[in-house]
Amino acid sequence: MEGTIYSIIPALIMLVLVITTRKILLSLGSGIIIGALFIHDFNVLQAVKEIWYVFYEIFVSEGAPNTGNIQLIGFLLLLGIMTAFLQASGGSRAFGDWMMKRVKTRRGAQLMTGVLGLIIFIDDYFNSLAVGQIARPLTDRHKVSRAKLAYYIDSTSAPITVISPISSWGAYIIGILGGLFAANEITEYQPIEAFIWMIPMNFYAIAAVLLVFIVAYFQFNIGPMRTHEKRAMETGELLNPEQNTVAGDLGDVFKPNQNGKVYHLFIPILVLFVATVVAMITTGIQATDGNATILDAFANTDVNKSLAIGGILAVLTAFIFHLVQGKPKANSMKIFVEGTKTMLPAIYILILAWMIGSVIGTLETGTYLANLVNDSSIGVSYLPLIFFVIAAIMALSTGSSWGTFGIMLPIAAEVMSNTNIELLLPALAAVLAGAVFGDHCSPISDTTILSSTGAGANHIDHVLTQLPYAILAAVVAILGFLLLGLTGQIMLSLAVTLVFLFGIVFVYRTVLKSKTAE
Repeated sequence: MEGTIYSIIPALIMLVLVITTRKILLSLGSGIIIGALFIHDFNVLQAVKEIWYVFYEIFVSEGAPNTGNIQLIGFLLLLGIMTAFLQASGGSRAFGDWMMKRVKTRRGAQLMTGVLGLIIFIDDYFNSLAVGQIARPLTDRHKVSRAKLAYYIDSTSAPITVISPISSWGAYIIGILGGLFAANEITEYQPIEAFIWMIPMNFYAIAAVLLVFIVAYFQFNIGPMRTHEKRAMETGELLNPEQNTVAGDLGDVFKPNQNGKVYHLFIPILVLFVATVVAMITTGIQATDGNATILDAFANTDVNKSLAIGGILAVLTAFIFHLVQGKPKANSMKIFVEGTKTMLPAIYILILAWMIGSVIGTLETGTYLANLVNDSSIGVSYLPLIFFVIAAIMALSTGSSWGTFGIMLPIAAEVMSNTNIELLLPALAAVLAGAVFGDHCSPISDTTILSSTGAGANHIDHVLTQLPYAILAAVVAILGFLLLGLTGQIMLSLAVTLVFLFGIVFVYRTVLKSKTAE
């Protein structure tokens, strides 16, 4: 069944179960079991061995510890502990009080969250978790639902890093482009030049980021988000009361220290930011034997190790603040334990997401989808649009933008270099855009999981509330790629994309107002 149409069945079953049952662990577990059975032709014993093997490989790979995964899990635990200290110290409450005096409206709180997402562009993981820590005290005070906060975080993480050359994503993509251009003897562009040219062609990323600010400024609440926002504003309930699997939320476990100051929150987060960025640059330089530009450093950085280093230093900083605070204050051991417990739901989801990603990889789902492009006889002008759609489906199924980049960018480069070199960059940009769109829709995406974790939102609530916005941005992006393929005009296609985005929002708001008036 590997590499055939049957390879997409486990992913489809998992996605259907997520939407119908809203039970993420059950859905992921079902997909893993069905996929393992498919791999071994329904031999139950071999399927059980396969499930154990993919679980074991998360922690041990080729006889050695899988340090990357272990470090990311460790960072999540450190983040939970840091969050517990920030709350117990009274830093979160003090920051909320301080910001309430300066940001006095719900609109302002939401716009500030969007701006933070633009500023923290170094890495999507770091963006997802850091923005949540900074913005959550303020958005909570202004009764912004956690689902909306998760949407803001998710839609300003990957979309920003994928169009930023100085980021882990940008450096990774530029590195891939260099290899592709050499392999296909493409001399028209240098990798960094090609990346910069592709920025205005990434219609989905641009539309997704712009939509964040439209939603924040105009209170453009559509689909399930309307329910979450209405409940938050009317009752003050920021979470869906029917959902109790929420990562990163301590509720009323600790009574904030009455001596809490703004710097009790701000300095640990600043330490996290500075230490992580310095570690990313340092590990990147070390990987290139000390001969590296800033771009080379980000291309070769060890993100998970850097996050772990930043997390350790941030927790130590928060712990020291806690030790020197006046009494009464919470027990330190209880803070460590409760902070760790808050991250367990996210870690369970992440581990199962990695497992189903491995199973889907063995089934060669991505290879099957990629072959659909090579075997098609569609006109060259439509290829950017087709690459967008296929990349989106692949990222949705596998939960991996980077995996999609690795499979689809070489295919796009090979196809376009042999058909129409003028559409090479539009096709590559379409792959990047489609991968981010699929990532936004996928419940097994790392970034989606970490965004809900950073916001302290229920994971499925985040997936379902973000989906209408992601689809809206994708619809206008499709129009843009269709026009770009037919005309080759970048700015015209971008302008049409944005005009349609504003047009749809305007029409929706007009219809909604007329219905409300009736």
